[in-house]
Amino acid sequence: MTNHQNEEQECCPECGGTRFESDGMRGEKICSTCGCVIDESIIDLGPEWRNFSNGRDKGRVGAPLNILTHDKGLTTDIANGSRDGRGMSIPSKNMAQIHRLRTWQKRLRISNAVERNLAIAMAHINRIGNVMGVGNNVREATAAIYRKSVKKNLIRGRSIETVVASCMYAACRQCGNPRTLDESASCSGVEKKAIARTYRVLSRQLKLQLTPTKPEDYLQRFCSELKVSDQVRRRALGLLRDIGDKEASSGHGPTGAAAAAIYISCILCHEHRTQKQISDVSGVTEVTIRNRYRELTNELGIAC
Repeated sequence: MTNHQNEEQECCPECGGTRFESDGMRGEKICSTCGCVIDESIIDLGPEWRNFSNGRDKGRVGAPLNILTHDKGLTTDIANGSRDGRGMSIPSKNMAQIHRLRTWQKRLRISNAVERNLAIAMAHINRIGNVMGVGNNVREATAAIYRKSVKKNLIRGRSIETVVASCMYAACRQCGNPRTLDESASCSGVEKKAIARTYRVLSRQLKLQLTPTKPEDYLQRFCSELKVSDQVRRRALGLLRDIGDKEASSGHGPTGAAAAAIYISCILCHEHRTQKQISDVSGVTEVTIRNRYRELTNELGIAC
Protein backbone atom coordinates (compact mmCIF):
# COMPACT_ATOMS: atom_id res chain seq x y z
CA MET A 1 0.00 0.00 0.00
CA THR A 2 1.39 3.46 -0.98
CA ASN A 3 1.40 6.18 1.67
CA HIS A 4 1.80 9.90 0.89
CA GLN A 5 4.11 11.71 3.31
CA ASN A 6 5.02 15.40 3.53
CA GLU A 7 8.70 15.86 4.37
CA GLU A 8 9.51 19.48 5.28
CA GLN A 9 13.22 19.10 5.99
CA GLU A 10 14.15 16.82 3.06
CA CYS A 11 14.12 17.85 -0.60
CA CYS A 12 14.51 15.93 -3.82
CA PRO A 13 18.09 16.32 -5.18
CA GLU A 14 16.78 16.41 -8.77
CA CYS A 15 13.80 18.76 -8.71
CA GLY A 16 13.76 20.10 -5.16
CA GLY A 17 10.32 18.67 -4.50
CA THR A 18 9.18 17.96 -0.97
CA ARG A 19 6.40 15.45 -1.66
CA PHE A 20 7.39 11.77 -1.39
CA GLU A 21 5.76 8.38 -1.62
CA SER A 22 6.81 5.21 0.26
CA ASP A 23 6.52 1.88 -1.54
CA GLY A 24 6.32 -0.78 1.20
CA MET A 25 6.55 -3.70 -1.23
CA ARG A 26 9.86 -2.55 -2.73
CA GLY A 27 11.18 -0.69 0.31
CA GLU A 28 11.73 2.56 -1.61
CA LYS A 29 11.04 6.26 -1.06
CA ILE A 30 10.15 8.01 -4.32
CA CYS A 31 9.74 11.69 -5.24
CA SER A 32 6.13 12.27 -6.29
CA THR A 33 7.14 15.05 -8.72
CA CYS A 34 9.94 13.55 -10.82
CA GLY A 35 9.95 9.89 -9.76
CA CYS A 36 13.52 9.95 -8.43
CA VAL A 37 14.29 7.17 -5.92
CA ILE A 38 15.44 8.96 -2.77
CA ASP A 39 16.05 5.90 -0.58
CA GLU A 40 15.91 2.14 -1.04
CA SER A 41 16.04 -1.03 1.09
CA ILE A 42 13.86 0.57 3.77
CA ILE A 43 13.06 -1.77 6.67
CA ASP A 44 9.35 -2.47 7.06
CA LEU A 45 8.41 -1.91 10.72
CA GLY A 46 4.88 -3.27 10.29
CA PRO A 47 3.59 -6.72 11.31
CA GLU A 48 5.35 -9.64 9.69
CA TRP A 49 2.28 -11.87 9.33
CA ARG A 50 0.31 -12.22 6.14
CA ASN A 51 -3.28 -13.41 5.98
CA PHE A 52 -4.08 -15.71 3.06
CA SER A 53 -7.56 -16.64 4.30
CA ASN A 54 -10.83 -14.80 3.92
CA GLY A 55 -11.22 -14.18 7.65
CA ARG A 56 -9.36 -11.97 10.12
CA ASP A 57 -6.87 -14.63 11.22
CA LYS A 58 -3.67 -12.90 12.34
CA GLY A 59 -1.89 -16.07 13.45
CA ARG A 60 1.74 -16.08 12.36
CA VAL A 61 3.04 -19.22 14.04
CA GLY A 62 2.92 -22.91 13.25
CA ALA A 63 1.91 -25.83 15.40
CA PRO A 64 3.15 -25.90 19.02
CA LEU A 65 6.12 -28.01 20.01
CA ASN A 66 5.24 -31.63 20.70
CA ILE A 67 7.48 -33.09 23.38
CA LEU A 68 6.15 -36.58 22.62
CA THR A 69 8.09 -36.75 19.35
CA HIS A 70 11.84 -37.10 19.28
CA ASP A 71 12.31 -33.92 17.21
CA LYS A 72 9.49 -32.02 19.01
CA GLY A 73 7.58 -31.80 15.73
CA LEU A 74 10.02 -29.38 14.07
CA THR A 75 10.72 -31.49 10.98
CA THR A 76 8.45 -32.09 8.02
CA ASP A 77 6.64 -35.28 7.19
CA ILE A 78 5.34 -36.67 3.90
CA ALA A 79 1.89 -37.98 4.66
CA ASN A 80 0.38 -41.15 3.26
CA GLY A 81 -2.27 -40.78 0.60
CA SER A 82 -2.89 -40.54 -3.11
CA ARG A 83 -3.56 -36.78 -3.35
CA ASP A 84 -1.24 -33.80 -3.38
CA GLY A 85 -1.50 -30.53 -1.46
CA ARG A 86 -4.02 -29.11 -3.94
CA GLY A 87 -6.29 -32.13 -3.58
CA MET A 88 -5.44 -33.45 -7.03
CA SER A 89 -4.94 -37.16 -7.56
CA ILE A 90 -1.29 -38.25 -7.87
CA PRO A 91 -0.53 -40.24 -11.04
CA SER A 92 0.23 -43.89 -10.42
CA LYS A 93 3.61 -43.62 -12.15
CA ASN A 94 4.76 -41.12 -9.47
CA MET A 95 3.60 -43.15 -6.46
CA ALA A 96 6.79 -45.22 -6.31
CA GLN A 97 8.91 -42.06 -6.31
CA ILE A 98 6.83 -40.51 -3.53
CA HIS A 99 7.13 -43.72 -1.53
CA ARG A 100 10.93 -43.57 -1.82
CA LEU A 101 10.91 -39.91 -0.81
CA ARG A 102 8.77 -40.73 2.22
CA THR A 103 11.16 -43.53 3.23
CA TRP A 104 14.22 -41.29 2.98
CA GLN A 105 12.43 -38.50 4.83
CA LYS A 106 11.80 -40.84 7.77
CA ARG A 107 15.45 -41.91 7.73
CA LEU A 108 16.75 -38.35 7.63
CA ARG A 109 14.63 -37.34 10.63
CA ILE A 110 16.88 -39.54 12.80
CA SER A 111 20.47 -38.44 12.33
CA ASN A 112 22.31 -39.81 15.40
CA ALA A 113 22.08 -42.34 18.21
CA VAL A 114 20.45 -39.92 20.65
CA GLU A 115 17.58 -39.14 18.29
CA ARG A 116 17.16 -42.84 17.56
CA ASN A 117 16.99 -43.54 21.28
CA LEU A 118 14.41 -40.79 21.77
CA ALA A 119 12.30 -42.04 18.87
CA ILE A 120 12.15 -45.54 20.36
CA ALA A 121 11.46 -44.17 23.84
CA MET A 122 8.60 -41.93 22.68
CA ALA A 123 6.97 -44.93 21.00
CA HIS A 124 7.22 -46.88 24.27
CA ILE A 125 5.72 -43.93 26.20
CA ASN A 126 2.67 -43.85 23.94
CA ARG A 127 2.29 -47.64 24.10
CA ILE A 128 2.51 -47.85 27.91
CA GLY A 129 0.30 -44.76 28.25
CA ASN A 130 -2.41 -46.41 26.15
CA VAL A 131 -2.26 -49.59 28.23
CA MET A 132 -2.35 -47.71 31.54
CA GLY A 133 -5.01 -45.29 30.32
CA VAL A 134 -3.20 -42.14 31.45
CA GLY A 135 -3.78 -38.68 30.02
CA ASN A 136 -1.61 -36.58 27.77
CA ASN A 137 -0.26 -34.57 30.71
CA VAL A 138 1.26 -37.72 32.24
CA ARG A 139 2.82 -38.70 28.91
CA GLU A 140 4.35 -35.27 28.46
CA ALA A 141 5.73 -35.36 32.01
CA THR A 142 7.19 -38.79 31.25
CA ALA A 143 8.84 -37.50 28.09
CA ALA A 144 10.30 -34.53 29.99
CA ILE A 145 11.79 -36.78 32.69
CA TYR A 146 13.22 -39.13 30.07
CA ARG A 147 14.86 -36.26 28.17
CA LYS A 148 16.50 -35.10 31.39
CA SER A 149 17.75 -38.64 31.94
CA VAL A 150 19.28 -38.68 28.47
CA LYS A 151 21.04 -35.37 29.06
CA LYS A 152 22.54 -36.66 32.31
CA ASN A 153 23.50 -39.96 30.66
CA LEU A 154 21.46 -41.98 33.16
CA ILE A 155 20.23 -44.43 30.52
CA ARG A 156 23.64 -45.99 29.92
CA GLY A 157 23.62 -49.64 30.94
CA ARG A 158 19.82 -49.74 31.26
CA SER A 159 17.20 -50.80 28.76
CA ILE A 160 14.93 -48.20 27.22
CA GLU A 161 11.83 -50.08 28.41
CA THR A 162 13.01 -50.02 32.03
CA VAL A 163 13.83 -46.31 32.02
CA VAL A 164 10.54 -45.43 30.29
CA ALA A 165 8.54 -47.49 32.81
CA SER A 166 10.35 -45.79 35.70
CA CYS A 167 9.76 -42.35 34.19
CA MET A 168 6.08 -43.17 33.72
CA TYR A 169 5.85 -44.30 37.35
CA ALA A 170 7.43 -41.02 38.51
CA ALA A 171 5.27 -38.92 36.17
CA CYS A 172 2.07 -40.53 37.49
CA ARG A 173 3.04 -39.57 41.02
CA GLN A 174 4.09 -36.10 39.87
CA CYS A 175 0.71 -35.46 38.18
CA GLY A 176 -1.33 -36.68 41.16
CA ASN A 177 -2.44 -39.92 39.47
CA PRO A 178 -0.16 -42.50 41.10
CA ARG A 179 0.05 -46.10 39.99
CA THR A 180 1.47 -49.02 41.92
CA LEU A 181 4.66 -50.80 40.96
CA ASP A 182 2.64 -53.92 40.16
CA GLU A 183 0.50 -51.95 37.68
CA SER A 184 3.56 -50.40 36.09
CA ALA A 185 5.23 -53.80 35.78
CA SER A 186 2.18 -55.50 34.25
CA CYS A 187 1.54 -52.68 31.75
CA SER A 188 5.16 -52.25 30.65
CA GLY A 189 6.36 -55.85 30.75
CA VAL A 190 9.34 -54.87 32.94
CA GLU A 191 10.17 -56.51 36.25
CA LYS A 192 8.95 -54.74 39.36
CA LYS A 193 12.39 -54.72 41.00
CA ALA A 194 13.99 -53.18 37.91
CA ILE A 195 11.41 -50.36 37.85
CA ALA A 196 11.89 -49.64 41.57
CA ARG A 197 15.68 -49.67 41.29
CA THR A 198 15.75 -47.36 38.25
CA TYR A 199 13.14 -45.06 39.80
CA ARG A 200 15.32 -44.56 42.89
CA VAL A 201 18.28 -43.64 40.68
CA LEU A 202 16.23 -41.15 38.64
CA SER A 203 14.67 -39.60 41.73
CA ARG A 204 18.06 -39.11 43.34
CA GLN A 205 20.01 -37.91 40.29
CA LEU A 206 17.29 -35.68 38.83
CA LYS A 207 16.18 -34.43 42.27
CA LEU A 208 12.52 -35.13 41.62
CA GLN A 209 10.35 -33.50 44.27
CA LEU A 210 7.80 -36.28 44.81
CA THR A 211 5.69 -36.48 47.95
CA PRO A 212 4.64 -39.86 49.38
CA THR A 213 1.37 -41.16 48.01
CA LYS A 214 -1.76 -41.15 50.17
CA PRO A 215 -4.79 -43.47 50.16
CA GLU A 216 -6.92 -40.58 48.84
CA ASP A 217 -4.84 -40.53 45.64
CA TYR A 218 -6.09 -44.01 44.70
CA LEU A 219 -9.66 -43.67 45.92
CA GLN A 220 -11.24 -42.01 42.86
CA ARG A 221 -9.79 -44.51 40.39
CA PHE A 222 -10.74 -47.54 42.50
CA CYS A 223 -14.30 -46.28 42.93
CA SER A 224 -14.60 -45.59 39.22
CA GLU A 225 -13.46 -49.09 38.27
CA LEU A 226 -15.75 -50.68 40.87
CA LYS A 227 -18.67 -48.55 39.60
CA VAL A 228 -19.86 -47.62 43.07
CA SER A 229 -22.10 -44.67 43.80
CA ASP A 230 -20.90 -41.21 44.74
CA GLN A 231 -22.25 -41.79 48.25
CA VAL A 232 -19.79 -44.65 48.74
CA ARG A 233 -16.93 -42.53 47.44
CA ARG A 234 -17.73 -39.66 49.80
CA ARG A 235 -18.11 -42.04 52.75
CA ALA A 236 -14.78 -43.69 51.98
CA LEU A 237 -13.08 -40.32 51.65
CA GLY A 238 -14.42 -39.31 55.06
CA LEU A 239 -13.09 -42.53 56.59
CA LEU A 240 -9.65 -41.96 55.11
CA ARG A 241 -9.56 -38.44 56.46
CA ASP A 242 -10.55 -39.68 59.92
CA ILE A 243 -7.81 -42.31 60.00
CA GLY A 244 -5.39 -39.74 58.63
CA ASP A 245 -6.07 -37.48 61.61
CA LYS A 246 -5.52 -40.38 64.00
CA GLU A 247 -2.52 -41.70 62.01
CA ALA A 248 -4.06 -45.16 62.06
CA SER A 249 -2.77 -46.01 58.58
CA SER A 250 0.87 -45.11 59.19
CA GLY A 251 3.24 -47.92 58.33
CA HIS A 252 0.82 -49.53 55.87
CA GLY A 253 0.51 -49.29 52.10
CA PRO A 254 -1.88 -46.60 50.81
CA THR A 255 -3.64 -48.98 48.42
CA GLY A 256 -4.58 -51.35 51.24
CA ALA A 257 -6.10 -48.52 53.29
CA ALA A 258 -8.04 -47.23 50.27
CA ALA A 259 -9.36 -50.71 49.47
CA ALA A 260 -10.46 -51.28 53.08
CA ALA A 261 -12.18 -47.88 53.24
CA ILE A 262 -14.13 -48.69 50.08
CA TYR A 263 -15.11 -52.10 51.47
CA ILE A 264 -16.38 -50.55 54.71
CA SER A 265 -18.28 -47.84 52.82
CA CYS A 266 -19.96 -50.41 50.57
CA ILE A 267 -21.18 -52.27 53.67
CA LEU A 268 -22.44 -49.09 55.34
CA CYS A 269 -24.18 -47.88 52.16
CA HIS A 270 -25.65 -51.33 51.39
CA GLU A 271 -23.84 -51.74 48.08
CA HIS A 272 -22.57 -55.26 47.61
CA ARG A 273 -18.93 -55.52 46.58
CA THR A 274 -16.95 -58.62 47.46
CA GLN A 275 -13.40 -58.58 48.78
CA LYS A 276 -12.36 -60.41 45.60
CA GLN A 277 -13.74 -57.62 43.39
CA ILE A 278 -11.98 -54.93 45.40
CA SER A 279 -8.78 -57.01 45.44
CA ASP A 280 -8.75 -57.33 41.64
CA VAL A 281 -9.14 -53.57 41.20
CA SER A 282 -6.76 -52.38 43.92
CA GLY A 283 -4.05 -54.98 43.40
CA VAL A 284 -3.87 -55.96 47.10
CA THR A 285 -4.71 -59.39 48.49
CA GLU A 286 -7.95 -60.25 50.24
CA VAL A 287 -5.98 -60.98 53.41
CA THR A 288 -4.62 -57.41 53.39
CA ILE A 289 -8.12 -56.01 52.91
CA ARG A 290 -9.41 -58.02 55.87
CA ASN A 291 -6.52 -56.95 58.10
CA ARG A 292 -6.93 -53.26 57.22
CA TYR A 293 -10.71 -53.66 57.64
CA ARG A 294 -10.34 -54.91 61.22
CA GLU A 295 -7.82 -52.20 62.07
CA LEU A 296 -9.95 -49.37 60.69
CA THR A 297 -13.20 -50.52 62.26
CA ASN A 298 -11.53 -50.94 65.66
CA GLU A 299 -9.78 -47.57 65.43
CA LEU A 300 -12.88 -45.65 64.30
CA GLY A 301 -15.37 -47.63 66.39
CA ILE A 302 -17.50 -48.70 63.44
CA ALA A 303 -19.79 -51.70 63.79
CA CYS A 304 -20.26 -53.43 60.44
